Amino acid sequence: MVGYPIVKKTSHVVVVGAGVIGCAVAYELARRGARVHVIDRREVGQGATQASAGVLAPYITAHAGSKLLELGGRSLDLYDEFVARVVEDSGSAVQYVRSGTLEVACDADAAQRLQKTAGIYQDLGVAAYYLDRAAVHEAEPQLSERVLLGLVVASHGFVGATDLTNALRRAAGAHGVTFIPSTSAAKVSRCGDGLQVKTPVDTVVCDTVVMAAGSWSGQIEAEGEDPVPVRPVRGQLLHLGWPRSPPDRVIWTDRCYLVPWTDGSVLVGATVEDVGFDERATVAGIQQLIDMTCELVPVASKAWFQGVRVGLRPGTPDDLPAIGPSDRLAGLFYATGHFRNGVLLAPLTAQLVADYVLEGRRDAALEVTSLSRFTAS
Repeated sequence: MVGYPIVKKTSHVVVVGAGVIGCAVAYELARRGARVHVIDRREVGQGATQASAGVLAPYITAHAGSKLLELGGRSLDLYDEFVARVVEDSGSAVQYVRSGTLEVACDADAAQRLQKTAGIYQDLGVAAYYLDRAAVHEAEPQLSERVLLGLVVASHGFVGATDLTNALRRAAGAHGVTFIPSTSAAKVSRCGDGLQVKTPVDTVVCDTVVMAAGSWSGQIEAEGEDPVPVRPVRGQLLHLGWPRSPPDRVIWTDRCYLVPWTDGSVLVGATVEDVGFDERATVAGIQQLIDMTCELVPVASKAWFQGVRVGLRPGTPDDLPAIGPSDRLAGLFYATGHFRNGVLLAPLTAQLVADYVLEGRRDAALEVTSLSRFTAS
């Protein structure tokens, strides 16, 4: 067997992970002047990111009073400028639509909850409007007669997760970022005044390491650190050809969601399965999505398959992301554990990392996302 030489390279920052979070962080660091390497065991965006529907809906995905609600709202506010800048720097098109979401209720309990939610949105100053039974069916005629009412949040939308990640890669490359795919990080340790990242074939020496490896973040050894408590949560997503014009906006229930793609197809997601590091699509998962979709929109029975995507989303014990510096290993910064909100939180996460790593500014959001919460007695 031919051995590989150990080659030392010097970089200001090494980002471990090339999903949407890793790419956003690398881009933001580089555009502010940092020298950046990105390493990942896969090609760019081929982990959980490729199985994301890209829904931007913090006021649905986070419960009222949740700390995630503020994080998601802040990140959504950054999105217009974020996408415009990435498109300009990359020269790439990114599918990005802010046509709102329509959350619907199909039974009395859900209807009561949605009416309560409308009041909460009003108190938060979120632009939303309520649709009674007649109005919701007028707005979306394809909905099942089981739908009783709906709530539109105008600021919501979606972004093409793969489009965005590829554009971030090109934009980062334009600012000098080097991507090293098919290389897995094995250990992060001290090296003089900085750090080194050991891989099976290489050692990269740097000042700072950003751990953005998603579900695999806890599998990478860091000197003196306990493994970050991130677990893989499988999500299966259907890509369907649609027999009619697709819905005008994202449709959301407490069981599934539909995202109308600009090419006339529809994404349907997503399952939430604690099955470890198993990335296989399953008959049960696909059947679950089909059944829920047809119950919500009966015309879906005439749709056709364009694909099934599977990703392992990085969950934490409290479903909040783990973003912040290590307390034990100077120079190590975590940006992981985003669960179902990686695409939504990418702009804010990149800003938080760059502010801290390059300018020493500790945003108040890091108190919410600090890893110290996992070790507090």
